[in-house]
Amino acid sequence: MTGGSAMSRAARRALLAGTLFLALATVIGAMGTHALKPRLSADDYGVLQVAIQYQFYNSLGLLGVGLIADRWPGAWIHRAAVLLIVGVALFSGSLYLILLGAPKIVGVLTPAGGLCLILGWAAAALAVLRAAR
Repeated sequence: MTGGSAMSRAARRALLAGTLFLALATVIGAMGTHALKPRLSADDYGVLQVAIQYQFYNSLGLLGVGLIADRWPGAWIHRAAVLLIVGVALFSGSLYLILLGAPKIVGVLTPAGGLCLILGWAAAALAVLRAAR
C-alpha cells in the first residue's frame, strides 16, 4: 500500500476483479472438465480451454496491475485495469456464450476482447515506465 494509507479505488477494483475472475475460471474449468467435456466436440472443448486459459492468465496479471495501481496510482494504470477487465469479459465471455449456444455473431466480441487485453498490457507497461521516472 502507498505510505500506509488506504488502498486506492482503482487498485481495489483491479484486485477484486482479478480474484473474482480467478474464482469464476476455476468453477468453469472444473465444470468443463467434469460435466461438459463428454458433451463437447473436441473443437469446442479446445475453445473452452482457450477461454479458461486467457481468463486465468489475464486475471493473474490483473492482480499484478492492482498491486502496481496501489504502489504507483495514476491514469494509465487505471486505464490498464479497465481495459483488462473489459478484455477478459469480452474475450472469454464471448467464447463461453458461443459454447452455450449464443448466435455466432457474438464471436465478433472475441477479437474486440483480445484487442482490449493487448491495449491493457500496453497501458500497464506505459504506467510502469512513467512511474520509473
